[in-house]
Amino acid sequence: MKRKSISVMVGDVAVGGDAQVSIQSMTNTDTSDVGATLEQIHRLVEAGCELVRVAVPDEAAAMSLGTIKKNISIPLIADIHFNYKLAVSAINQGVDKVRINPGTLGGVKNLERIVDAAKERGVPLRIGVNSGSVEKSFLAKYEGRISEALVESTLKTIDYLENKSFTAIVLSLKTTSVSSTVEAYEKIASRISYPLHVGVTEAGKGLKGVIKSSIGIGSLLLKGIGDTIRVSLTGDPVEEISAAKEILQATGQRTFGPEIISCPTCARCKIDLIGLVNKVEALCKNVTVPLKIAVMGCPVNGPGEAREAHLGVSGAGEEAILFKEGVFFKKVPLRKLEEVFLHEIEELAASKFS
Repeated sequence: MKRKSISVMVGDVAVGGDAQVSIQSMTNTDTSDVGATLEQIHRLVEAGCELVRVAVPDEAAAMSLGTIKKNISIPLIADIHFNYKLAVSAINQGVDKVRINPGTLGGVKNLERIVDAAKERGVPLRIGVNSGSVEKSFLAKYEGRISEALVESTLKTIDYLENKSFTAIVLSLKTTSVSSTVEAYEKIASRISYPLHVGVTEAGKGLKGVIKSSIGIGSLLLKGIGDTIRVSLTGDPVEEISAAKEILQATGQRTFGPEIISCPTCARCKIDLIGLVNKVEALCKNVTVPLKIAVMGCPVNGPGEAREAHLGVSGAGEEAILFKEGVFFKKVPLRKLEEVFLHEIEELAASKFS
């Protein structure tokens, strides 16, 4: 069961409450290069990004935010460190949320100025506490137990904001360690009701980064913790969106298209299973209907698992057995399997869509 949290509006996207878990990413362009930043954001949107964050390291970047905001279709989030004036400038430029880190703001006075501007404009804040910049006093107090330091830093900032009657708050507590990240989110989730932005920070490149993020984010989502996610990968941020979708679908949070189940193959496999799976994936690339398709290569577990799918095939001897909606459908000669199976997928998708 999903953890109950309050709803915070980020532009026209609800984070928390009864809203679905949203997908976000962050650009890696120079934000002051409006053309390059917009091009990347448009690619992110096309891939399925629902919230986008940009770094604001200087005034030139801050002054570009208004133009960027006017030319994108999803909420814009400004990522601010060190200089409170940049946060105020971003708010005045019309961003939909500002991410701040209490460990890099330089004191309560600077936070107060940001809060005053955010309250005036109705802009929510993400309190993003990070293992790389958490206050040293908390690290010393907890003798390096990073999750506890992150939680205390977060709670201290929340107390300050609530005393200022500011509650449009989203929280994140990220570390580079999967176990420490999960521990920190579990601790804070039991203490507060604000929505949580979940992710493993600096997860890395490619497969390693995807695995770390999947374990960290996925384990939290399975416990009902998480209202919006960002998969932090080194490289093109568009890759983060496909990884986020797979995590959300695998944990049962959302459905973006067919779930394709296939066996790893062994000596019992009598069909070109790898070739068939590749063609099924290509065919389903633009299918949005939540079908479950099973491509199984042998008669051991194949028939049972194929029965569990909307459409399934199990290789057996000289013929393949097709199942539709859990019921034996027909036998197909192996030479005709690809043609028949792909046709059945198209027919099933069309019928489910209608």
